[in-house]
Amino acid sequence: MHQHTDEQIQEENGFQAEQVFIISSGHFVHDVYSAFLAPLLPLLIEKFSLTLAMAGSLSAIMQSPALLNPLIGRLADKSNARKFVVFAPAVTATIMSAMGFASSYYALLITLVVAGVSVAAFHAPAPAMIARVSGKRVGKAMGWFMAGGELGRTLGPMLAVWAATAWTLEGMLRVAVLGWATSLLLFWRLKDIPIQKREKSGLKEVLPKLRAIFLPLTIILLFRTAMLVSMTTYLPIFMNMNGASLWLAGAALAIMESAGVAGALLVGSASDKIGRKSILLFSAIISPVLIIIFLNLSGWLLIPLLLAIGFTSLSVGPVFLALIQDHFPEHRAAANGAYMFLAFLTRFPATILVGLVGDKYGLENAFLWSAFLAFLVLPGIFLLPKEENVEFS
Repeated sequence: MHQHTDEQIQEENGFQAEQVFIISSGHFVHDVYSAFLAPLLPLLIEKFSLTLAMAGSLSAIMQSPALLNPLIGRLADKSNARKFVVFAPAVTATIMSAMGFASSYYALLITLVVAGVSVAAFHAPAPAMIARVSGKRVGKAMGWFMAGGELGRTLGPMLAVWAATAWTLEGMLRVAVLGWATSLLLFWRLKDIPIQKREKSGLKEVLPKLRAIFLPLTIILLFRTAMLVSMTTYLPIFMNMNGASLWLAGAALAIMESAGVAGALLVGSASDKIGRKSILLFSAIISPVLIIIFLNLSGWLLIPLLLAIGFTSLSVGPVFLALIQDHFPEHRAAANGAYMFLAFLTRFPATILVGLVGDKYGLENAFLWSAFLAFLVLPGIFLLPKEENVEFS
């Protein structure tokens, strides 16, 4: 009864901008550091004599702790989610800034697994915390949250390349100080975020809805992820192999991610008004077309095209998160953890597969085939439940 009253209070209070901004800022700083890997892959390939598949496995293995997301989400629903969100920026910053100390490929894999645990500990409960202070504007709040992450992934590659150039891979640890400061700030400012502790929380209570939502989501993620992996994990390598310097390769990723910031802000709010499925359909049709065009252009024309790709492909992140929060208001973190678990199950093999195809047939062909594959997400979007049964405004 008390829990229901808490939710009524949240709806009456509506969108609590200051608290949404604080959590989104934590997401920004956290993802600055989680974005270090991709732009540094050319250096790591050289240092450890890696194939493309081995380089891709670094990204995949960093995401492997997403297997823990349902458990983390369940713990967050049953206890205090703040501790997960508060400490993750400091931990992720420390580990990602210390990659240069790895003595071998396998030592680097272990380092990235630990970093992945920290990443999972942040991303499973944070959207649930955002949803609790967003009233009925969940799409808008998720837009802010994802914009913070996209901005972090925009600036992260530039910070990583600058630090590695200025201090070498081994000297990057000094940039971790921003992550430590952010955790201190979050510890101080998140004490007033309401946390609803539930006696019964977890996947058992949400299984019926999980089937209705997660079957179409599986189709969407299964066919969309290879395209996303190509344009995030492998873009710096692709640019570097085509003559771009480490700086330009990192800048290409940053340019694309920067459009994702604007896209997340605009698209998250737009999905509150025109519906989640409409946004997903637009992205599903336009994004692959833009990538195919990207592969056939060169020079300065790549800049507006990367911006367009980032806007259309990365901007739907908040729509997926809002969709989960719409349908699982009683088990927000657990359901979000299940979604992230599913995202990993599709991303891990996609990351390896793109690398293997790139090794055998060239990255350009890997990018092209992943774009064609992405058109197959359309049936999954049509299978999503009707939005008339979900109240958002």
